[in-house]
Amino acid sequence: MVEQSTYTEDNIRSLDWKEHIRMRPGMYIGKLGDGSSPDDGIYILLKEVLDNSIDEYVMGAGKTIDVSIQGTKVTVRDYGRGIPLGKVVDVVSKMNTGGKYDSKAFKKSVGLNGVGTKAVNALSSFFKVESTRDNKSASAEFEQGNLINQDLIDDSSRRKGTKVSFIPDDMIFKNYKYRNEYVIKMLKNYVYLNTGLTILFNGEKYFSENGLKDLLGENISESDMLYPIIHLKGNDIELAITHSKTQYSEEYHSFVNGQNTTQGGTHLAAYRESLVKTIREFYGKNYDASDIRKSIVSAISIKVMEPVFESQTKTKLGSTDMGGNLPTVRTHINDFLKTQLDNYLHKNPETAEKIQRKIIQAEHERKELSGIRKLAKDRAKKASLHNKKLRDCRVHFGDIKNERNLESTLFITEGDSASGSITKSRDVNTQAVFSLKGKPLNSYGLSKKIVYENEEFNLLQAALNIEESIEDLRYNNIVIATDADVDGMHIRLLLITFFLQFFPEIIKEGHLYILQTPLFRVRNKKETIYCYSELERKDAIEKLNPKPEITRFKGLGEISPDEFKNFIGDSIRLDPIMLDKDLSIEGLLEFYMGKNTPDRQEFIINNLKVELDIVKEL
Repeated sequence: MVEQSTYTEDNIRSLDWKEHIRMRPGMYIGKLGDGSSPDDGIYILLKEVLDNSIDEYVMGAGKTIDVSIQGTKVTVRDYGRGIPLGKVVDVVSKMNTGGKYDSKAFKKSVGLNGVGTKAVNALSSFFKVESTRDNKSASAEFEQGNLINQDLIDDSSRRKGTKVSFIPDDMIFKNYKYRNEYVIKMLKNYVYLNTGLTILFNGEKYFSENGLKDLLGENISESDMLYPIIHLKGNDIELAITHSKTQYSEEYHSFVNGQNTTQGGTHLAAYRESLVKTIREFYGKNYDASDIRKSIVSAISIKVMEPVFESQTKTKLGSTDMGGNLPTVRTHINDFLKTQLDNYLHKNPETAEKIQRKIIQAEHERKELSGIRKLAKDRAKKASLHNKKLRDCRVHFGDIKNERNLESTLFITEGDSASGSITKSRDVNTQAVFSLKGKPLNSYGLSKKIVYENEEFNLLQAALNIEESIEDLRYNNIVIATDADVDGMHIRLLLITFFLQFFPEIIKEGHLYILQTPLFRVRNKKETIYCYSELERKDAIEKLNPKPEITRFKGLGEISPDEFKNFIGDSIRLDPIMLDKDLSIEGLLEFYMGKNTPDRQEFIINNLKVELDIVKEL
């Protein structure tokens, strides 16, 4: 018989605000992570502090924000109104305390819930806030949310504004580091959405004159644009639209009150719907919605009074109304497009003609694919009932209500032995495994038809659930887990080619990674160290002297499931796949994956390195 546990008054606990945030950080900042993903918690901490400075700018106070990241220490300084001096401590340490509850002081702001800086404070080993206004200054210093020092200076010559410095707590964020690429992308988004704002990051200046037009220009090269960017602005709404010559899928950048809503929401759904409606009416033809939106690259930004988001990290808008006396979000966007986009197309017949040609081309391709697609769908249906290649997890990216949805990960492995080790050691809640039977096909230069005809690609597409739209993506992290040998590298290249060719936004939005696996294990009777490079191996040998046991891992299949747990848990090491905007995808693929050109041969000869294993007697 099962022993029943007691349930009395002693079992009931009340956590104070700091304890709750530290115990359940996912509720406040999404996931933890080590900084290899753009939605890792350390970037959310920076964003929460920055949002307050941005809100000051929106209210017409302070045109410059200074951001500095030195190692693990982050500093944000604005020149806004400054926090009222008597409330400096309360604003960063009392839950549900903030100026944004008062709509008079902050209209259409981002930080509405009075939680943001408190979460940063509680999750930092060091947190300091300084405010200057009316020639007086006040500061407060905290450790893990506990006040350790506070000061009030009567006469201050400092410029008014607020300065926040913090160091994320390494007890919560393990082995983390800030990647400048992600920080710069975030800061650029802020300046695109707030024209006239200057952000200085480690001395580099970021500024935008043309708002979303600049953002789109950053994300698509001019040579890939079908026509010049359509840039439309109105009350509380801004749009930028173009079509890609090479991309198959739709790509959207959506924002609400300056907040990057990476998972869209009511405004993006309304925009996609209104776009189809306007174009149908303009051409007077009932084109299929998918043909109109195919290859579109677009950005939308709206401002809403007191927005409602579907999570604390504000990645998906839930509001249906613009606020005040304004209409619904759907009506507002629809009316704007109906007038402005229609006018633009009438005034620019060349662009209108190019869009129509693109739609007709998309229609031809869709009809050509329809027969193959039907067969593939039937195959995928059977596979989804029993997909031998996929071992799924319980929590998926689309499960907004689940605080672990951002942790959802798909490992793409080579061979059964590696996938067996990962399957046995994975977290079944958030980690899924897709097993390749060998080297996938080189998809460079092939049409989308191949995704349906090639069983492996078709099953991978079905597992990711990205056939219709990337919005339906089932896993936040797609991790290529191959051996660190020549064959493993080749498989990585072939998979990256597949994503670049057919689903580039998976890479653009920061979902694709390479799993770093250890090359060596160095151990003695007391300690085991896993080494990811020759340098780490040398350090480990030195540390565990005399005569440690050294094992070289030749492949993932050699690592036992018990050991594998250590590499895909909290201390997982991931290398993100990033795109350089200056390189065209077409040019990149042609060089590395096209026919064996003299250019590539020359490149290989010039860059060929031979690695020698130096064996040293111990």
